[in-house]
Amino acid sequence: MIEVYADIVCPFTHVGLRRLVSAREELGRDDVGIRIRAWPLELVNGAPLAPELVVEEVGELRDHVATGLFAGLDARTFPSTSLPALALAAVAYRQDPATGEAVSLALRDALFERGLDVSDRGVLAAIAEEHAVHVPGPEGAELVRSEWAEGRARGVIGSPHFFVSGRDFFCPALDIKRVDGHLRITADIAGFAEFVASCFA
Repeated sequence: MIEVYADIVCPFTHVGLRRLVSAREELGRDDVGIRIRAWPLELVNGAPLAPELVVEEVGELRDHVATGLFAGLDARTFPSTSLPALALAAVAYRQDPATGEAVSLALRDALFERGLDVSDRGVLAAIAEEHAVHVPGPEGAELVRSEWAEGRARGVIGSPHFFVSGRDFFCPALDIKRVDGHLRITADIAGFAEFVASCFA
């Protein structure tokens, strides 16, 4: 089992998960699941992510790393909070790991590829119905905070932070830096190869 702490609204996670799932398919290792736990950046940072920041990050990703992704990102429908989506994913994992993974990936696709507001209850209800999961009530928020606490105890430093085979990898698919105030993102080919080798050894 591959574990990762991440936020739904983190574009770096979307790239990392897409590449991980693709590598898993290429290797024929569907026996290895991905457990995506909540790392709610709005609680970590004390405020929700600004759409303008995510648009900047996605622009750099589109230009240099993931030209085929983020077809639907729209700042006008960017969610005001990721907590309800994280709660839905957490409840889905309680049903079973495969459903949890499917819902987690579907939420990210809804946001980044279809331009949907994943804080909207109707959007969440449609995803929940598609995967035969209920939209959580107050218990969902408790699950999110519990996973966040677990992440802090394990030393999570950001989104996405992976744990596998006794090792941990922070954002292994990407090299992210600012140069003279400008965001620069490139693919970390060697780092990702090492990560994949650990996942499917």
